Amino acid sequence: MPVHDWSRVAAGIFHHLHHSWIEEIQRALNAGLLPDDYYALAEQRTAGYGPDVLTLQVDSDDNTKSDAPNHRNGGLMVAKPQVALTAETDMEFYRRKQNVVAVRHVSDDRVVALVEVVSPGNKSSRAALRSFVEKTAQLLDQRIHLLILDLHRPGNFDPQGIHGAIWEEIAEAWVASPDRPLTLVAYESALTVRAFVQPLAIGDALIDMPLYLEPDGYVLVPLEITYDRAFAALPKRWRSVVEA
Repeated sequence: MPVHDWSRVAAGIFHHLHHSWIEEIQRALNAGLLPDDYYALAEQRTAGYGPDVLTLQVDSDDNTKSDAPNHRNGGLMVAKPQVALTAETDMEFYRRKQNVVAVRHVSDDRVVALVEVVSPGNKSSRAALRSFVEKTAQLLDQRIHLLILDLHRPGNFDPQGIHGAIWEEIAEAWVASPDRPLTLVAYESALTVRAFVQPLAIGDALIDMPLYLEPDGYVLVPLEITYDRAFAALPKRWRSVVEA
């Protein structure tokens, strides 16, 4: 199945695809692609950095209640402020709700690699792009390997694509292919950072991409079959729009 033009639909429709694709990728990794010393989880990233790279978050069985007061009953106003104009963006909502696949090592549950699908919200403003780029640079500095999948055309804030923005942050300027503006990129982070870039155009087939687990050691992530399964889970009403 070729890569679709996701600019035809709203951010919420791509968010549905994003969520399903992340789930399919983590299932494929856990179904035998990862060595026995590793496992994958779909985890919600926190604003600005990503999932906790130091500890595995486990819910307590005792369901400890928070001691924080109930502010809704403590005097805070809940009615909308009486002002002339208001503005809201759904891009931020979906950006903050997106998941990544975190690959952890069984010895201490540390994160060794992440798979992230770029959302329109990551590129919707200068601040959003800056947050994404800085987060990525921090992860690479912590020697966490990355696989970043960007199926959106470059915009005003990333004219050389998402890899161009990242590479300029950590190395030097990068010029994206004008004929193949979408990007799949794997980063291997050791004493140096190496990028393995596959440019794509809308209509191209996805290829399997490396996900490094350690320096010089990777598994191939089956992007086309997982994307196809995620796309099949999209309601027919919206499949017909992006397939037009």
